[in-house]
Amino acid sequence: MTWADWSTRFLALSLAGPMIWAITFSAVYGLHGIGCALAWPEVDLAFLSLHRLAMLAAWGVGLLACGLLLAWLPAGARMRVWLPRAGGWVGLGATFFTLFPVIVTTSC
Repeated sequence: MTWADWSTRFLALSLAGPMIWAITFSAVYGLHGIGCALAWPEVDLAFLSLHRLAMLAAWGVGLLACGLLLAWLPAGARMRVWLPRAGGWVGLGATFFTLFPVIVTTSC
């Protein structure tokens, strides 16, 4: 593997967690706006509104993606191992803490 290949892979793995957070953040807030515009909070499903269910599903997929990333990355003390894992933990924490208030509070 050449230096360019290794550095590109290292950078991509290190930024994977924050990228998952960014995608999930955009999806949840996009669904929030769409749901408010289309009156999804008034559409009741079994125990949740369609609006809340859509945002919960996007949030859950993001959390699952971060968890799968962390499970897939190897553990170790070398920088080429711990920096991507740190990025995965940053993504997981950011996905949970920045979107939790949107999911649990009343919408629109």
